[in-house]
Amino acid sequence: MGFKIENISYNCQLDKHGIMTLSHLRKVFFLLAGMVCVGESAFAQDPIFSQFYANPLYLNPALAGVERCPRVILNYRNQWPGIDNGGGNYVTYSASYDQHVDALSGGLGLLLLHDREGANGIFKTTRASLIYSYNLAVNRKLSMRFGLEATYFNKAIDWSQLTFGDMIDERYGFIYPTNETPVNSSVQNVDFSGGWLAYTKFFYGGFAVHHLTEPNETFLLGEETKLPRKLTAHMGFVLPINKRYPKEGAISPNILFQQQGQEFSGNPNARQLYLGMYGYKGPIVGGIWYRAKDAFIVLVGIHTDYLRFGYSYDITTSKLTNESGGSHEISLALLFDCKPQRKRFRPIACPKF
Repeated sequence: MGFKIENISYNCQLDKHGIMTLSHLRKVFFLLAGMVCVGESAFAQDPIFSQFYANPLYLNPALAGVERCPRVILNYRNQWPGIDNGGGNYVTYSASYDQHVDALSGGLGLLLLHDREGANGIFKTTRASLIYSYNLAVNRKLSMRFGLEATYFNKAIDWSQLTFGDMIDERYGFIYPTNETPVNSSVQNVDFSGGWLAYTKFFYGGFAVHHLTEPNETFLLGEETKLPRKLTAHMGFVLPINKRYPKEGAISPNILFQQQGQEFSGNPNARQLYLGMYGYKGPIVGGIWYRAKDAFIVLVGIHTDYLRFGYSYDITTSKLTNESGGSHEISLALLFDCKPQRKRFRPIACPKF
């Protein structure tokens, strides 16, 4: 997750002698390292979630309604809480609702997301999306879904928390008012995305394109900063431990690839490759992933007919090191009963975390 710095600097506190303390130097180091490791390769990049399938509508709009009955999903991610004394530099919340509707031959979904970037949430983004996915039963074994997503978003910047070079006194630190002209405190726009999904009883794969129109999101009048298009491809298998009783347990190897911003196509750091595996036995779920050149992800969770809960932790392996606090993520899903299906429907067997 990253953002463009437009003549803006973060407040670096000084001690009583006007000298930056060691603890503050460490904060600045981690912040700059994060910008180098993430912001440079992800210019205005979307927030990421390690539990991909626990936030299905965010991953691919074609996943709306794949379980037929209504479900509500809540997600929370705190990335690098070791920076800013545990306040977290990147905190993201999301909530979604979706279900299959026979009369529409597909699924409907609502996705809400709020993202806070920078110490004390200097940058904030709020998104609200409506999703429709059309279900197509190709044959007795193969199904496909095609999803469309329309989004309204608002980005806001807290000008009062920003500091500039002309505010610094050599002895006393930041004491002067700035002569910088405030930018717009918020920007809003609409956005569109699409996705495709194909699946059988033991295989699933899909492709999504977010920010099709690359909407403008700059705070500066007369300038244009486009939100780069994001491409996502994901695929996996479900391999039952006991073929006679497949619901008792299974393992699921997975692969996911993402790239955001064609202008970074020559930079390998702009691409993210995830390789991993889920496994479950009864109500217990576990998983491990490797995000290339960045982190290992471990997951534990439980799932029942009406409730799913998952916790994951990203073990940082990049230059940022794990002193940043890694990344913590929690997901909660509530599943509801619904009327017996009137039309033939095949639910997807992909992982739920």
